[in-house]
Amino acid sequence: MSRTPCSGAAPAYLRGMSDPRLPSSPGFWRSPVRGPWFTSVLGLVLLAGITVLFVTGLLSYAAYNPDLAPVNDKTPDKGLLGFYLFSWPTDPPWLYRLTQGVHVTLGITLIPVLLAKLWSVVPKLFALPPVRSFAHAIERISLLLLVGGALFEFVTGVLNVQLDYLFPGSFYPLHFYGAWVFFAAFVTHAVLRVPVALRNLREMRGAGGGDPLVSPRPDAPDVPDAPTVSRRGALGLVGGGSLLLFGTTFGRGFDGPLRRTAVLAPHGGPEPGGGPGGFQINKTAAYAGIRERETRDDAWRLEVVGRTGTVRLSRADLCELPSHGAALPIACVEGWSTSDQEWRGVRLRDLAALVGHDAPTDVLVESLQRHGAFRRAALRANQVGDERSLLALRVNGADLTPDHGYPARIIVPAAPGVLNTKWVARMTFGEL
Repeated sequence: MSRTPCSGAAPAYLRGMSDPRLPSSPGFWRSPVRGPWFTSVLGLVLLAGITVLFVTGLLSYAAYNPDLAPVNDKTPDKGLLGFYLFSWPTDPPWLYRLTQGVHVTLGITLIPVLLAKLWSVVPKLFALPPVRSFAHAIERISLLLLVGGALFEFVTGVLNVQLDYLFPGSFYPLHFYGAWVFFAAFVTHAVLRVPVALRNLREMRGAGGGDPLVSPRPDAPDVPDAPTVSRRGALGLVGGGSLLLFGTTFGRGFDGPLRRTAVLAPHGGPEPGGGPGGFQINKTAAYAGIRERETRDDAWRLEVVGRTGTVRLSRADLCELPSHGAALPIACVEGWSTSDQEWRGVRLRDLAALVGHDAPTDVLVESLQRHGAFRRAALRANQVGDERSLLALRVNGADLTPDHGYPARIIVPAAPGVLNTKWVARMTFGEL
């Protein structure tokens, strides 16, 4: 019995690979700048940068003392992802200013590198066949999660520092869970691809085919376009974009002329003007819903609750208690910070002693604030016990302004700005 030779159309994925009109064809992607060397350099930069971002992000999470849930940590069902290693320290007092400043500034600076890396590997998203082996399947899944996670984390992060909450839900849990998904994919992809990237760089350096920075060559014969920019030029464009973003971002961590150059950075609310209260704020009294009649000296009272009961104190009563000073900055999660301001008020540990707590203990602080997050915030015993932790009544030699928390606000060394509660109405000392 004779056999008829097999005939007919080629498989669909082979047709897709040969048709230059389809993105699955190498000929569709015509820039010779794309290639293993360019992708490897960008990948190694992101490997270092994103690792720093993840570590500083975990430190930012720790700074909220997340075991004081659900007051400080509003992440639902976090399980093992919400591991808690230590109470956030109060020394050095600029710690959160540094870690969060690095987190936000580096994240914005890496945006051109991320976009260039995605541009360099976009042909792989359309490569056929979609899966060649189990290892290749894991790599493709990690790649999809990596690209999606990176875009999600960077976009939501930029929107948050600009105070543009266009995404559904709360930024805090969205960014938290997104970070873990993204970093898991990032680690998986790095384990699979970093050895390849290092090998590509070694092979290109030792190939003797010219400087890969100067003379880009097509990586395949079906990429016909002549180069319009060298790899050196492409890296220069990416690096220049990153330097531009860095230069227009990092100044928000400093006072003076540099703050005015940070045109793309988080502004932390309206410009504060001059005088003793002329330093950055995030939310004004009007935004927070503070009514002037509530903060008048004849109306406002602070309730201090503890082991021996409740004490109600007017501002005049507080001014009669022993007064202490501390030079401390304010640092916000959006990445901006101030220089040291001269605060003066009553130590938190002295207020705890008024209601029967001779040893430092946790405290729940409640504000008159009606709008915005963190109307209630908790502080750990080590923060309460620090001699620089104050219920501040004055700053820079003058009474607090309404926007800075008059009649009284919390100021704690190294704490995120949102834990330095303004317009304090009630303080409850004891285990939370």
